Amino acid sequence: MLSVYEGFFSGGARIVHSDVVLGLQEGGQHHRVLSIHSEVHREATRQRMESDACYRSLTAAGVGVASLGRVFPASGDPAVFTGPELADTARATADADVILSLKEQPLRLLNQSGLPRRPVVVCLHRSDPENQGSALDELKAAIADGTVVACVCCAESTRAAYQAAGIPAELLHVIPNGVDLERFHPDPARRLALRTSLGIPADAPVVVFAARYDAMKNVPLFLRSARAWLEREPEGHVLMCGAGMTAANPGLDADIEAAFGPDHGHLTSRLHRLGVRHDMEHVYAAADVVALTSSWGEAAPLCLVEGMMCGAVPVATDVGDSAAIVAGHGFLTPPDPEPIATAWSEAVASRTDFAPALEASRERFSRTRMIAAYAALIDGIHLRTTMPPALPEPL
Repeated sequence: MLSVYEGFFSGGARIVHSDVVLGLQEGGQHHRVLSIHSEVHREATRQRMESDACYRSLTAAGVGVASLGRVFPASGDPAVFTGPELADTARATADADVILSLKEQPLRLLNQSGLPRRPVVVCLHRSDPENQGSALDELKAAIADGTVVACVCCAESTRAAYQAAGIPAELLHVIPNGVDLERFHPDPARRLALRTSLGIPADAPVVVFAARYDAMKNVPLFLRSARAWLEREPEGHVLMCGAGMTAANPGLDADIEAAFGPDHGHLTSRLHRLGVRHDMEHVYAAADVVALTSSWGEAAPLCLVEGMMCGAVPVATDVGDSAAIVAGHGFLTPPDPEPIATAWSEAVASRTDFAPALEASRERFSRTRMIAAYAALIDGIHLRTTMPPALPEPL
């Protein structure tokens, strides 16, 4: 098996896919990864492949990871590849029985002429195919020439969006995201340790926002909601995690200034910008609420699932499959600061009440279930593509 990544950078899709690769490797498949980029500059953060937590997890488990060595962004046409890059790709794909493409963007490489033909499964993690540049056209081209044999959708909203965009329904398979339940679970010791490290009292209400600094996440809406909530909750604290969620990001500084005003120190002293964290099981365990304020693009937001499994109550806007994930476990809100702030307070007050429902849903969101579904799909594709054609019945 070969997985092709656009690059290693912070984001839920890469976390989920890397966990799938690890699980399939644990189950007996042999996996390798080819990354188009070795370094990515986005969300006001320089992200090198070797520093990425997913890269380290994969290589520690014996998964070989190679890169074409590109840096993003770079000058020139990103769809034009050099002879050496194509030669490296040909060597990597020649040894694969099945190729997994992490999202549709790597198809601009896999669609290059002259590469060995192997069945490709595209793993889709968004619900806005028309908002991905040329990626949808690359996907349709790969389907038309028979290269793409299946698409894994992480959410029902993904399947519906891609079917509406013209992808054949029979190619679209829904495998919802799952998480490692041994890692993500309520833990009083983690809760206390994380709060102590940030100077947050043990009984203070805490909201966590785990998102990269991207327009789809609607950070301005989150910050306006945070101001409204911090004003009504004098003991409350807000944690912001993800690429670009640091004091070094001037865009985030400007957003905070716009949301809180010039005289805001008494509130923003309880707004913690934590950046990229590799201990999210501790961060979620320390929180009472996991918040999502996205406007578009989401499918099955990983932050909601991870946070819920650690005991945080989800409060989300109605985007992607958020409504189905949150139902019975938390609150769905309109994209308005006051209702969001109110829902955060209600979620804190109802945390104990939601605990049984969150506990009962653990199997639904398990990594084991997700990986078993991927394995069954891949095994079926491999069987179909390697089975000799049936002989005609004798007359």
